[in-house]
Amino acid sequence: MFNYFRKEIEWGGRPLVLETGKIARQADGAVVVSYGDTIVLCTAVGAKTVKPGQDFFPLTVNYQEKAYAAGKIPGGFFKREGRPGENETLNSRLIDRPIRPLFPENFRNEVQVIATVLSHDLENDPAIPALIGCSAALTLSGIPFFGPVGGCRVGYIDGQYILNPTISQISESGLDLVVAGTADGVLMVESEASELSEETMLGAVTFGHEAFQPVLDAIISLAEHAAKAPWDLPEETKEEIALRKKVDTAGRKLIAAAYKEKAKQARYEKLAAAKTAIIGKLGDDADAAEKAKGMIKSLEADVVRGSILKTGMRIDGRDLKTVRPIVSEVGILPRAHGSALFTRGETQALVVATLGTAQDEQIIDALEGEYRTNFMLHYNFPPFSVGECGRTGSPGRREIGHGKLAWRAIRPLLPTKAEFPYTMRVVSEITESNGSSSMATVCGSSLSLMDAGVPLKRPVAGIAMGLIKEGEDFAVLTDILGDEDHLGDMDFKVAGTEQGITALQMDIKITSITPEIMKIALDQAREGRMHILGEMSRALTEGRSDVSSTAPRITTMSVPKEKIRDIIGSGGKTIREIVEYSGAKIDIGDDGTVTIASTAEEQTKKALERINGIVVEPEIGKIYDGKVVKTADFGAFVNFLGARDGLVHISELTQGRVNRTTDVVKQGDTVKVKVIGFDDRGKVKLSMRVVDQATGADITSEVGEKPARAPRRED
Repeated sequence: MFNYFRKEIEWGGRPLVLETGKIARQADGAVVVSYGDTIVLCTAVGAKTVKPGQDFFPLTVNYQEKAYAAGKIPGGFFKREGRPGENETLNSRLIDRPIRPLFPENFRNEVQVIATVLSHDLENDPAIPALIGCSAALTLSGIPFFGPVGGCRVGYIDGQYILNPTISQISESGLDLVVAGTADGVLMVESEASELSEETMLGAVTFGHEAFQPVLDAIISLAEHAAKAPWDLPEETKEEIALRKKVDTAGRKLIAAAYKEKAKQARYEKLAAAKTAIIGKLGDDADAAEKAKGMIKSLEADVVRGSILKTGMRIDGRDLKTVRPIVSEVGILPRAHGSALFTRGETQALVVATLGTAQDEQIIDALEGEYRTNFMLHYNFPPFSVGECGRTGSPGRREIGHGKLAWRAIRPLLPTKAEFPYTMRVVSEITESNGSSSMATVCGSSLSLMDAGVPLKRPVAGIAMGLIKEGEDFAVLTDILGDEDHLGDMDFKVAGTEQGITALQMDIKITSITPEIMKIALDQAREGRMHILGEMSRALTEGRSDVSSTAPRITTMSVPKEKIRDIIGSGGKTIREIVEYSGAKIDIGDDGTVTIASTAEEQTKKALERINGIVVEPEIGKIYDGKVVKTADFGAFVNFLGARDGLVHISELTQGRVNRTTDVVKQGDTVKVKVIGFDDRGKVKLSMRVVDQATGADITSEVGEKPARAPRRED
């Protein structure tokens, strides 16, 4: 019934199994990948025809996690999976980036790749099996694909690289790096690091590339048994070749002249005029005009790339290593807790930091379990930033990916919760874009957090590198423009401090690059990063000494765990009363850490007094301020430590004999009392007699101890 094939290898100390022919047999390619007890189903389907007028490659990659994979039922009213979560979106991009460059340049058939997590053992991250499975499914499908692609995760613990570290190992690792590529070289890198050197990062990439070679062999072995007949590769017709020559003849000089304009908007206006002129020279053939649009894009790339390789000068007149002018400003929004405006050339990010309490932490429900995070970074890219009209609304894949890259760059430098008990949210609004706005976000985020008073270990900066490569000739570009990104061969983003790299992201648009080029790019990126950090230091060099006056003030205290129940009270009654009385926000951790947040010192003081009154035990011999809450024939009850009461016996009210309690004190009086002991039931015994009620001084030695007396009948 099944045309079933299976390939198993030992990889990273665990079995990696590729299976095909049993599940999803109507897909063009379907592979089930198992790594440990993590299982992912990957499918690839391609449309057999091209949609009319299609001038781009419509590839869609969807990574989806099913709650049943971890033995869970989805939350919410509908109890089923809904829109993709952030992790699913990021993993979709992780798979898309290395496979996209490996389709033929003129291939326009729609292709959909889906990776479905069927089982998660909570140790082996499904992202790597999903990447491998999607590559294998495409290799088996017959769809034109110059793969296979392999990938792995690399950790760094105690100076050693770790292949595919488990989820528990990642928490101990100074590096979390995913690398993917072909047998020839690397295509994609995504990483977060603890200020590692360029040499260590390059070593991790090389280690990963070598480590996934057995996976490529396994996919090829599977394909030898199960691959479908390859589709015919699309070829240009004679008419298309002739049309391309016409476009080149009519437009090369016009395109070259347009790209001599250094200002982006003016350049785009000249390019639009050039394209209109080129189309006009082709006559009234609507079909030829439609095909010519894609050919004009190729002509643009050829003109720009050739000029850079030949002259070493770029579109805006810079050389290969120069960073565009930078202006850094902080504190530009008066009510924000922290704000920064970072401008680099024609790229600008307005970044705002907000500080909150533990109640503001984000709760994330992942397959691995629910957890909280006290640092969020959100990136927005409105259409006006590039002078266009466009959709606004919920963030797309690009915005989520760029925000996560900046999040990875900043997170290693953040203080611990114990050092800085705030929840931090950073929002980057891209107000202009011509070049890497994600790296502008890194710089602006660092400045805005420092402006808010967050004690970052060191400032963080980021820079984007590019590559133009033709044959053996290549040029590495520092601080690339948007056009250099679109028309170039590499987008290489490096973020870090003066001490090392904290995040690295690389996407290659050609089949691969060499370690030599990566080393040049890393070294050149370090020079650029140091320059940007220097420019940023003109605004701020470290976090301000205190948080913004508009931010909540947070005070922490530690109480015995057995006292947590007393602070909360039955059904939360006590804690609600304290919050209502003080006006402060109060959070209590399972370890006994109490966090008090308020906008006024008086609110914090009131909350502390109430909590101390619950958790602090009276000390014998210590004097307290108190308030008479009740009088009786035998003495007065005094509230002296939070909600705690004690009895001042009538004989301890004052010197000499007292006939009635109310002759000395009345309900509501403020008094000073000394703890003199506890009765058999643990009740506190107080004395006013031995305390100077005016000064609060202890006068025991002056009045002496009260002599013992015979008990009276009424006692």
